[in-house]
Amino acid sequence: MLAVLTITACGKKSEKKEKAPIKVKTEVVKPSYDGAGQTYVGIVEESEATAVSFTSMGVVRRIFVNEGQTVGRGQLLAEMDPTTMSNGVTAAQATTSQAHDMVAQAQATYNQAKDAYDRMKLLHDNGSLPEIKWIEMETKLQQAETMLKSAQSSVRSATATERIARKGLSDTRLIAPVSGIIGKRQVSAGETAMPSQAVVTILNINTVKVKVSVPEAEMAAISENTRSLIRVEAAGRQVPGGRIEKGVAADAMTHTYDIRVNVPNGDHKLLPGMVADVSLYTGYKSNADAATHSSTYTLPVTAVQRRADGSLFVWTVDQQNKAHRTTVTIGPTEGNRVFITDGLSEGQRVVVEGYQKLSEGTKTVQEH
Repeated sequence: MLAVLTITACGKKSEKKEKAPIKVKTEVVKPSYDGAGQTYVGIVEESEATAVSFTSMGVVRRIFVNEGQTVGRGQLLAEMDPTTMSNGVTAAQATTSQAHDMVAQAQATYNQAKDAYDRMKLLHDNGSLPEIKWIEMETKLQQAETMLKSAQSSVRSATATERIARKGLSDTRLIAPVSGIIGKRQVSAGETAMPSQAVVTILNINTVKVKVSVPEAEMAAISENTRSLIRVEAAGRQVPGGRIEKGVAADAMTHTYDIRVNVPNGDHKLLPGMVADVSLYTGYKSNADAATHSSTYTLPVTAVQRRADGSLFVWTVDQQNKAHRTTVTIGPTEGNRVFITDGLSEGQRVVVEGYQKLSEGTKTVQEH
């Protein structure tokens, strides 16, 4: 009997095993819009377009950029055959050098004349120099001074000509005045570029504008801050629109006005020419006003669960990947999705698949 008790006392306690995380699929909460908006078809445009050209005529020797390439301010885009401009600089340098030699000679002549004048002045003041000699000395000094000034003027003129020639040589290299994306290359190597003829166009697409034609009867309801949603299928993007620019000139044939919706485009996914669906929600003065009155998001209908007391909830996942019941209020359904009007905030993760095995605080892992 004693041996049995001893064995029982020494037995090990069973250890608790930690449960494996539950695999789930989640969806990040993003702003959504109800069906109260009017939808139009728009075209994506760059926010700015800069046409870059040479300032003089010449044969394009090389072009260093291609369409769609990102360029920075100060980057070399193309260069023209510099032979003519280089010869001009050489000739201007020779003229400037000659002008400096003329100044050196004229300065020496003037210095001699001034020295003789100063010595003769002492004699003239003492009455020891005939008047005719004094007048002759004054004339020589004036002539030397005139020659010096003329030579100095020639230097200034030659220097200005050389500066212009150097500028012309520098301008055979086409430099990007702004940063952006090369939109179109309009001249190829070997072709003759004319002054002010665009060689390339640089587009700024960090922000884009979506142009929409709106009937004149609907313009009064649209303001600078009207709430909007932009959908671009080609880029797989659906984003809220920003500030709206309203045109003031109507199309005489269609009686429509152009508006442009500004859209941030830091990843450059939206490209000029893409077709967009633009929904305008004129019932709200702005996106912020709309959010104040109705912070609406949509989720799959199946993600919303009902408690025994009839209240509704969804499973959300926190930063530690733990699941929590979050009470929500729903609005109307649209297809297989339902509008969530209260209880969630943008950026939260909601479980849309795999919620059947969850309980409060369950550890989860994202299923791919």
